Amino acid sequence: MTQLVQFQGVAKFGNMTHASKELGVSQPALSRAIAKLEEEFGVPLFERKTRTLELTDAGKLLQERSRQILNILDDIKEQLRDDGQSGHLTIGAIPTITPYFLPGFLREFSQVYPQAKISISERTTDQLIQACQQGDVDLGILALPISVKYLEVQPLMSDELLLVHAKGHELGDQDPLKLKQLADYPFVLMDEAHCLSGQIVSMCHRKNFHPVSVERTTQLATVQELVSLGHGISMIPSMACVLDHAEDRVYRRLSQPRPVRELAILTNPYRFESKLLSSLKKQLKSYAKEFEGMLQRELGRRGEG
Repeated sequence: MTQLVQFQGVAKFGNMTHASKELGVSQPALSRAIAKLEEEFGVPLFERKTRTLELTDAGKLLQERSRQILNILDDIKEQLRDDGQSGHLTIGAIPTITPYFLPGFLREFSQVYPQAKISISERTTDQLIQACQQGDVDLGILALPISVKYLEVQPLMSDELLLVHAKGHELGDQDPLKLKQLADYPFVLMDEAHCLSGQIVSMCHRKNFHPVSVERTTQLATVQELVSLGHGISMIPSMACVLDHAEDRVYRRLSQPRPVRELAILTNPYRFESKLLSSLKKQLKSYAKEFEGMLQRELGRRGEG
């Protein structure tokens, strides 16, 4: 098992020096471990280049199979010590969900399961799908639609998308507002790695126009600030809107049918599901239902749209 872990480390970094630091083992010892693996299998696993090590075809095969073996061993360990109260779980989530939804949930979960340790891994949709497939996260939270095989997708909640524009913008005089009325205005969007941009573009396409993106950024908070500066308009999830009390931008609900994004839970059904993970999923669904209701009440109270 140790040799396979060391092999995975070298494969990850493509460099003995970096891998040895990460694994906490000396470089000579790591080199000997890789050499022994190559001797046992009778084939070279790495192609030695000046500064890097690249996997051979045999190395790529071992990388995939050894990852599966290590995941199975991890599952066995989890089953042997599964008491339903303690353990370490990793939740993965996309950046437009993590800071708005997870803090409240984690506070509630930790009160019920104080012995459990929960780590958060913020990733884009594609990265999150891969992490779920490889067992790097126990559960993912993302927005639909997604195209994925061999993973289980369960609906979680709906999150309405609101128009945001700078205070004093000419759209402020138009009420009610329909999505197609935004066709002539420049948009500030997140970059293409983030699914929110794709969702906004798809919604606009269904209204027969393509939003003109004048700027793109990797952070939702930056989108909000650029809108305040008059760089354009945008669409923001309601979970981010209700936490924003800035006075230089205005959030508006669009006319029915209102645009929403559907959030879902992503898990790997081929991995062992501990009692703790089962409890987390159950509490997550319950929290999401309450959270969705809170969002609707808050939007109504603030009078958006």
